Amino acid sequence: MLPSPLAANRLAMTTFGLLPEGLRDRLPPQAQALASLVRTLTDVCAAHGYERVAPPLIEYEAGLAGNRSERLRFTDPVSQHTLALRSDITGQVGRIAVTRLAGQARPLRLMYAGQVLRVRGDQLSPERERTQAGAELIGSDSAAAAAEVLAVALEALTTAGLARLSVDLTMPTLVADLAAAGWPVGSATLAEVQAWLDGKDVGALRAAGADGFVPLIAAAGPVHGAVAALRQLDLPDPVLERLDATAALADGLGSAFPGITVTLDPTERHGFEYQTWLGFSLFGAGLMAEAGRGGAYLVAHADGRTEPAVGFSLYVDGLVDLGLGQEAGRRVLLPLGTPASVGADLRRQGWITVAALEPGTTPARLGCGHVWTGSAVVAT
Repeated sequence: MLPSPLAANRLAMTTFGLLPEGLRDRLPPQAQALASLVRTLTDVCAAHGYERVAPPLIEYEAGLAGNRSERLRFTDPVSQHTLALRSDITGQVGRIAVTRLAGQARPLRLMYAGQVLRVRGDQLSPERERTQAGAELIGSDSAAAAAEVLAVALEALTTAGLARLSVDLTMPTLVADLAAAGWPVGSATLAEVQAWLDGKDVGALRAAGADGFVPLIAAAGPVHGAVAALRQLDLPDPVLERLDATAALADGLGSAFPGITVTLDPTERHGFEYQTWLGFSLFGAGLMAEAGRGGAYLVAHADGRTEPAVGFSLYVDGLVDLGLGQEAGRRVLLPLGTPASVGADLRRQGWITVAALEPGTTPARLGCGHVWTGSAVVAT
């Protein structure tokens, strides 16, 4: 039954100005800060040779990667197929790489920035709509590729003004690789062992007879100590090679970004389920949640082939909420009657000019810290 016109009018009056849970308007100066930060982050990526792509906000749901439960879905009135709003852009970049850019030389360096929408937020990040910026290196997941991608992400965050950066590394396929190499899981399934390791549940591992995995929990910590502890275990050669690559990666980050903290949790998989040999989370001073995350993964082609890749996503809204990206107060009031040529010259010098529309307008009224006196810019 359709609501009556009166009921519909009351609903409109009740909801006018309100937004659905988890959504918000960005107002000045935060909206400008958001745009400024996106520009800063993508400019850093561009300086390293990453080229921008811009996939659509909505796609056929069948073509989107990731967790289906995180996506808002609806039926397309034109095609009658199910469409979905993207909850992540990484998969869309992968789709572009293996379709429209399939013939391009590898490694392919792509970057992006845009809005993503989730069905619901979480305790640390209650927002349902977020701005995501990132880069993907497609065609290689080597140690050198991972080092480049991590360095670009950290340089971008540093340039944006985020302080006291730290990197948490993980090895998402480690547990499965060890089980495949003969490490006993006892009476448990591999999925159960992985879940217990995620939850650091030593008791459950021992009760199931998967005691051999317990030392992996204790190994978590500062990267060099963690690597040393892991090397004491009976690890297959491929895992040892990855450990060497991880240690070298940490050394390189320490040299490029003095003071950075690098840790390793070898069994952490939550949020890294589709990553391969390496995953990472990025943190900074003042942020409750991650500044970004990324890692190595495989891009699937339509014919079943896979292609190695490594990339990262940065979450820009947290940087805005931290107060980053707000441009210096270089707003100058142009009193009524100021020649247009004066304003044009000041803008070329980097000033933001605000023209008065009536006599007696004060700089403070229009948020200006400076005023044009007729011969010079003067602070108020």
